[in-house]
Amino acid sequence: MSIRFTAKARRGMVALAVAAGLALGAAGCGGGDDKKPNASASASKGSESKPTAQEGKSDAPMAELKGGDGLLLQITSAQRDSGGFVTVNGQFKNDASKSLVIPSALRGDETEILKHGTSLGGATLVDSKGKKRYYVLRDTDGRPLTTIGLTTIKSGQAIPVFMQFPSPPTDASEVTLQLPTFSSGTIEISG
Repeated sequence: MSIRFTAKARRGMVALAVAAGLALGAAGCGGGDDKKPNASASASKGSESKPTAQEGKSDAPMAELKGGDGLLLQITSAQRDSGGFVTVNGQFKNDASKSLVIPSALRGDETEILKHGTSLGGATLVDSKGKKRYYVLRDTDGRPLTTIGLTTIKSGQAIPVFMQFPSPPTDASEVTLQLPTFSSGTIEISG
């Protein structure tokens, strides 16, 4: 009976810690939303000077992961926050001449994530120096902390996306982002 109580107490503590972390992460996501329109603006080919004028950053992504049929994932930032999370922002871009269906394989194969529909729940960060893999965070209902509800993307369209992960140690500033059906890409975590 005492083992059962201890296990329940541990689960409760973990749930409390996750809930507190998610609350901090959600608060941090508000600032990330401000960047998403800039990511869409940087995808427009007609005006390369606009993103530089808006943010003081170049419009080149830090990494570009290639998927099938002309679908690209361009990573624009990977920001570590004080709550122990890393938020990766970017955009899906369709370079094909036709509309594309966002692959359902992007959500991965974890049962808990599958219940919540199309997402980027299959994404991982790999810290090869520390020999660890970090999976997308989930809320208390099992929903992945990523962009959800992706279905199709029109030719030439760019859709802002995000993914949140547990933060690797601060000395691990360079990690590999992996997403099912896409090539891998090395990104640098700031903050």
